[in-house]
Order: sequence, then C-alpha cells, then structure tokens
Amino acid sequence: MKKLQTILITGATGFLGSYLLEALLLKGYKVVILKRTTSNTYRIERLLDQCISYDVDTQPLELAFRDQHIDVVVHTACHYGRNTDSITQVAESNLIFGLRILDSCLTFNTNTFFNTDTLLQKHLNTYTLSKKQFVEWLKQASDKIQVVNFKIEHIYGPKDDATKFVPWVLSQLKANIPEIRLTLGEQERDFIYIDDVVSAYLTALGKLPELASFNEFDVGTGQLLTVKTFLQNLKKTYKVSFDLNNTKLVFGAIPYREGEMMTVEVNNQKLLDLGWKPRTKLEDGLINIIKEYT
Repeated sequence: MKKLQTILITGATGFLGSYLLEALLLKGYKVVILKRTTSNTYRIERLLDQCISYDVDTQPLELAFRDQHIDVVVHTACHYGRNTDSITQVAESNLIFGLRILDSCLTFNTNTFFNTDTLLQKHLNTYTLSKKQFVEWLKQASDKIQVVNFKIEHIYGPKDDATKFVPWVLSQLKANIPEIRLTLGEQERDFIYIDDVVSAYLTALGKLPELASFNEFDVGTGQLLTVKTFLQNLKKTYKVSFDLNNTKLVFGAIPYREGEMMTVEVNNQKLLDLGWKPRTKLEDGLINIIKEYT
C-alpha cells in the first residue's frame, strides 16, 4: 500500500473530529474536511487555513473526492437523536450520509474507511440502530475497500458538546445549584479520555498494511466504572479545584431510561496488540475538563 497522504474527515467541527483534525495536521497529513456553511467552527477556527474544506450543503458531496485524491476517510459525523428528532433525521445523518460517503469512496478508489461506531447494543435507540445498520453496509463493501470500525462508548474531554452528559453535569456544578437529580448510577461504562481515542486512530493509521479488509476494535481503557463513581470523582475534583461547591448529587431520584444498558463489554486487546495503550489517568482527565470552567 502506498504512503498515505490525503485524509478526509467528516464531522471535523465536532468533538472527536476536531481533535483528529489537529492531530493529523501535526503528523503532516494533507487533510480535507466536509462541513456545512452553517457549521459552528469554533473548535477548528485556527486550523481552517491548514486544511481544505468543502460545504456539503452547497457543493456536491463527490466534489471533494473528484478534486482531491482521498486515500483514507475518517468518518466521525453522527446524529445522536435527541427527543425532538425524527427517525428520518437520525437515519439520514447516520446511515444515508454514511452511504453517500461510502459510494464516493468506491467510485474514486479510496483505500480505507475508518468508521466511528458505538459499543452500545443495536436496539437501544434510533441512534444505535442506525449506527449498527451502517456497519453492516461497511462489512458488505469490505471486499472493495478496507474498513476499520472503531467501537467507542463514552469519550470525555475539553470542548465536548454542552448537551452531553458530562458537560451538562459540570454546568450544573458551576451554577452551584442545590442538587442534581440522577438515576442510581449503577450503570457501568468505560470512560476514555479524548487524547487516548485520537492516539488509537493514529496507531491504526500507521498499521493499515498489516490489517485485514474488515477490522473491528473496541476503543476503551478496559476498566469499567459506575456512572455514580465517575460523577463522585468529578464532583470531588471540581470542589478541590474551586474550593466551592455545595451541589448535592441525588442518586436514585429519577428512574433509568427504558432499555438502559447496565454494563458494556469492552475488549481492547486487539488495539493493545497494535502497540496502543491508554495513557490518561482518570484524575488527570477530570482536571483537564474542569479547567474549561475556570
């Protein structure tokens, strides 16, 4: 396989995509990004003059592939399917858009497709269903393009979306509200820091000639924590950092959501075998995200 030169990122203005963009540029890759004219580019404003961008709401999707020789696609764009979103919106973003990218890859002979998947089960909600359906299409196409499917469950770090769980809890702590009403918090999750996720992508990128046509990796620390333990550590770190917080975490105040997964199975051995390992300790990761709130 020839030396990789050009990588296209979807979702580059988002949390994971923005970190990947910076890391790939630092590694010397030529990077192409897909965004919309309405995209909030605050995370990548200082990087826009270092990459090539195409606005998919005003330009044909395949134009980026026609103009640039795309060696690798890193697909991070997704739609989580909040309460007000329709099934069609979720499917359009997570399935149809992905298939359009895949079509262009096959038409213009892209070598490798990195997909960002979830460790959550297929039938948990519309988000997980659409993500797993897209993986089935990738498997079908893997005789024509190399596929690397990264299954990730709970990334945390600075610059995450304010609507996500950890930033939301931090915003409540910052407001010093009397209490945060939560479930019992017995769900087990593998909380992994953003830098470790980025390094997993970079590790796999460097090992592509050794990988099969279809590859699947669990991206996690290998250590499960209950949500309750994670939040207790978060609040403790916050209180130490600011020496002020009287917010009570009220566990058991609300029921679990319907179909809640109480644990996840994470086996990161395949990634470890590639030479990757997570390096960020929980306490260090928590300090880093709390710095945003100073």
